[in-house]
Order: sequence, then C-alpha cells, then structure tokens
Amino acid sequence: MSELHPKLQAVFEEVSHRNGGEKEFHQAVFEVLQSLGPVVEKHPEYADNAIIRRLCEPERQIIFRVPWVDDTGHVQINRGFRVEFNSALGPYKGGLRFHPSVYLGIVKFLGFEQIFKNALTGLPIGGGKGGSDFDPKGRSDAEIMRFCQSFMTELYRHIGEYTDVPAGDIGVGTREIGYLFGQYKRITNRYESGVLTGKGLTWGGSRVRTEATGYGTVFFVDEILQSRGQSFDGKRVVVSGSGNVAIYAIEKVHALGGIVVACSDSGGYVVDEKGIDLDLLKEVKEVQRARIDAYAEARGGATQFVSGGSVWNVACDIALPCATQNEVSGDDARALIESGCRIVAEGANMPCTPEAVKLFDQAGVTFAPGKAVNAGGVATSALEMQQNASRDSWTFDDTEGRLAGIMRRIHDRCLTTADEYDQPGNYVAGANIAGFTQVADAMLALGLI
Repeated sequence: MSELHPKLQAVFEEVSHRNGGEKEFHQAVFEVLQSLGPVVEKHPEYADNAIIRRLCEPERQIIFRVPWVDDTGHVQINRGFRVEFNSALGPYKGGLRFHPSVYLGIVKFLGFEQIFKNALTGLPIGGGKGGSDFDPKGRSDAEIMRFCQSFMTELYRHIGEYTDVPAGDIGVGTREIGYLFGQYKRITNRYESGVLTGKGLTWGGSRVRTEATGYGTVFFVDEILQSRGQSFDGKRVVVSGSGNVAIYAIEKVHALGGIVVACSDSGGYVVDEKGIDLDLLKEVKEVQRARIDAYAEARGGATQFVSGGSVWNVACDIALPCATQNEVSGDDARALIESGCRIVAEGANMPCTPEAVKLFDQAGVTFAPGKAVNAGGVATSALEMQQNASRDSWTFDDTEGRLAGIMRRIHDRCLTTADEYDQPGNYVAGANIAGFTQVADAMLALGLI
C-alpha cells in the first residue's frame, strides 16, 4: 500500500484498530483515503472538523437474529445486518445481500462505497447496506418466503421512505423484495411503496431497474470510448459473472456493436467466439437457474466451458468484472494487460484487488471504479422512489434515457474533478473526490451530526 497524507494516515489507523478483522472495509476506506491528500491540502476544514473520521464511522450498525423454519420443520438461525452509514444527503439507500459470505465487514465495506456512489448520482440519497448470511441457493420458494418474513419482522422498525430504503443485491431479486415488502405492509398496515426498491412492475416497481446496473456500466464505458473518438464497434469484451449485472451488461454491449466472448459463474467460465447468445444465457440462468456449463452444453459448436480457472485469461479489449469483490487478482491483471486489454470498468463492487488496480495504472490501462461505473442501479432505484412519491410510472425508454443521462454526468464529473485536482484522466481520483466533497460539504452545512 502507498503512503497516505499524515492526517489521513491517523484516520486509517483508527479505522483499522476500531474495526479489527474487517479487511474488506479496511480496503475500501484506504482506497478512498488514497485520493484525498490533495483535498485535505486544499480544504483543511474537512480534517479540522473531523469530517473524514465521521464518514468512516457508521451512524448506526444493526445486527439481529433471524430464526425461520425450513421445509423439514427444523428451526434455522441466520444473522441479519443493516448498516446505516451516512444520511447527510438523504435517507440511507443501499441493497440487501443474502449470501453465506456476508458478515459485518462486508456490509460496512459495501455501505461505505455506497455513500460516494450515491453522491455521484446527484440524487438526494444517503449511503447504507444490509443483508444476511442466509444462502437462498437450493432453498424452496416457501423457505425463502419464511426467511424473508422473519428478516423483515426485525428490519421493519429501522426503515421507511424518509429513513432508510433498502433494495436488492446478490441473492435478493424481485421475488425476495416481494416477500419483504409483503411482510412490511402486513406489519405496518401501510402501502408505503417507497420503502423498498426493486419491486415488481405491477406493484410499484420501475422499468429498467432490473437492467440498470448492467446498462449503466456499459453507458459509462461508452462515454470513455466517446471521449477518445471511439465506440464499441468490433470491440472484444469479457464479462465476469452471469447474474443480473452481467446479463444486462452483455445485452447493452451487443446493442452498441461490441461482442462479449466470455462470461462466468462460480463454477467456471464459457468462451463463445461467436458472441454470447443472450437468450440462451437468460434461459439457463434466469429460468433454469442452472450453472454456466449448461450454457456451453446447450450452445454446442465451438463453445468451450472451462471448469474453475480465470475468465480473465480470455483476450479482450474491454474487461467488465461484474461478479463480486476482489475477483481480479494481480495475476489476472497481468493476463489482461498482456492480452491487450485497454479498459477495465467495475460492474461489481470493488472486484479488483489493490495490486490489480496498481498494475493497470502502471500499464496505462484505463481503470474506472465501481462507485462510478455501477451507480446506475442505485440511480434507477432513486428514480423508482421518485415515481412512487408522485404515484407515477414512466416508460422504459424514458427511464433508460434518464439513466443514460445520469451515467454521462457521472463520467463527466469524474473527469472534471480529476482535472481540478491535477490528476487528468484518473477516474479513481475523480470519483472519490467528487463523491467525498459533496457529502463533506453537506455535513459541514448540517453541523455536528
């Protein structure tokens, strides 16, 4: 790790000491603090008023027990989390993740990133995150419903459209949001549409929400290409993952003229030189809920399935990591660099390790961080909140147009801010500084909160 500004080094040491063992949270904090040295020099009031220290400490951390009964009649116990990190710009906003890897450090890392991501959208939403170590894979719909109902029976007292607005994340889709919203409505006796986002279209959801993170990721990369007088035409793209973000990133890349030649899941990856067949991928992952090898088997021909290994060994012009945190190692970065990759944009949250990011920088590979690139999901969630508040519903094209405009503004803001702080073309610095200064100025204006 590189050195931090002395005032920021003290903050990081305090964070590390107070949050022992939470390595993902430490990594997320360090990544932001690395960019803030020039900001502290230019605006000493941020350090003098402990703005940065306050930003690194959540306003609330909620941990609770989630008991539920499985289909065999046995009682199961999981742990639930909601970290309400910062509300200077608006109600806490961030997804719920259901996955066995979830623990407090993961939720805090995601919530910390969410503060700056939400600020970059320009919409009035604060940062938060939540979830559980519950694994929905292999569970029946009835088991998932009972778990969600138990989870919401505790969470409901902490959320509301003006307080905290959860959404989906890994393991939490429209089905889970439906069960959660149904239980919230049952307990509160209120049809409070704005309390959750990612809802179904027939009961308060927004068009494009399912596609938003993947589409937004590609819109951001398209802005990078356009700023260089280029386009997606003919570009080879590799996407990790095969969930919502990856599927709709693939869809938009193909729509803009690129060709996605590989995607993956936790069991391995497929290489399809003709371009990923999106309809077949959706059938395998969304309908059959099968593993990615089923795609290769159904596709046939020259399509290759590689068990295990790294999808980043496939040569490409553009890499879109859309799976999970720290999936791109230093070795993966070297493979991408050697294959001629010129742009890496994070569709997932912090999928590139610090070593990988450093290697990309040294090799002159354009690297765009998740807090900017994948902000389309939460941006469209905020648009869903707007529609709920006005009892309105927008068309797909209208909502997609708004999303594209938001991603264009985020891209331009990153570049403008990087220029302002003498780091031209540095998307990491631009995103971190732009997001931070917006939240910091609000915190100064609101006093000691």
